[in-house]
Amino acid sequence: MEDVSVYLFLGFLESGKTKFIQETLEDPRMDTGETTVLLVCEEGEEEYEPEKFTVKNVIKVTIESAEELTQENLQRITEKYSAQRVVVEYNGAWLLQQFFDAMPESWIINQIMTFFDSATFLNYNRNMRQLVFDKMQLTQMVVFNRFKGEYEKQEFHKVVRGVSRRPDIVYEYVGGKAEFDDIEDPMPFDVNAPVIEVQDRDFAWFYRDMAEKTGEYVGKTVHFKGMAAVTKKAPKGYIILGRHIMTCCEADIAYDGFAVKCNDLIKDIKTREWLSVTGKIALEYNSAYKTKGPVIIAEKLERTQSPEDIVATYY
Repeated sequence: MEDVSVYLFLGFLESGKTKFIQETLEDPRMDTGETTVLLVCEEGEEEYEPEKFTVKNVIKVTIESAEELTQENLQRITEKYSAQRVVVEYNGAWLLQQFFDAMPESWIINQIMTFFDSATFLNYNRNMRQLVFDKMQLTQMVVFNRFKGEYEKQEFHKVVRGVSRRPDIVYEYVGGKAEFDDIEDPMPFDVNAPVIEVQDRDFAWFYRDMAEKTGEYVGKTVHFKGMAAVTKKAPKGYIILGRHIMTCCEADIAYDGFAVKCNDLIKDIKTREWLSVTGKIALEYNSAYKTKGPVIIAEKLERTQSPEDIVATYY
């Protein structure tokens, strides 16, 4: 089957998704002649006005419950309406993985945008952090609707950047004015220092930044503390050194680390030992990654005490 482009709009009820989708389907530039299925997974107070759509061949299909979100059902909808494009207003209470699991093979994500009501966002983040995180982790843009001048942008900005540094952030004020976020995100360590000193509290930020921008770190020297993992997946003479990182909540705590070439600096390293490493960063194939990745060529490797907070976070 031909690929079906999917436009995915995320956010909680009354966050502005319906309004944005309505305006999108009123835009003549979206009228490419494709048959479009508007897949609505929750109904808010605002209703669609199909008579204002400039996009022709729009078929609205409502998903009443999460149980209907299956690959068989979405495939049936695709075939029944000969869908070439799908615009999804997703239910804010459903996890995103449920949608990905239900996607037919022909469906290709073209765009993901996430919307929040600025008046309730910080409260949602405090009380429903997992759902907030879920709606931001893969998005390309976060839009804070109904933003007011008295709100502190930094409070909203840091929540998004705690999840991902990739999406654009837009503040849309009451009245229609919109501003892109221009707050700079300096790392909490000096990436241009002769030795990049990563404090215990900053390991999560270091891990994410080096994973996303490995090329910028190659050839530099770094010093950090981590917990060793001795595994047969790594080549002889290598260990994994890292930390347990909590990205969202306790349920998603996972061990993440880097391959370290030990150079016989310490003998008989055991899993769960805490080590301090100073070494040069290289980009190499390593069987622990099953691909190329950042490798620390150890120049100094010592046993050390665990940090005060065993689990690294972004906060």
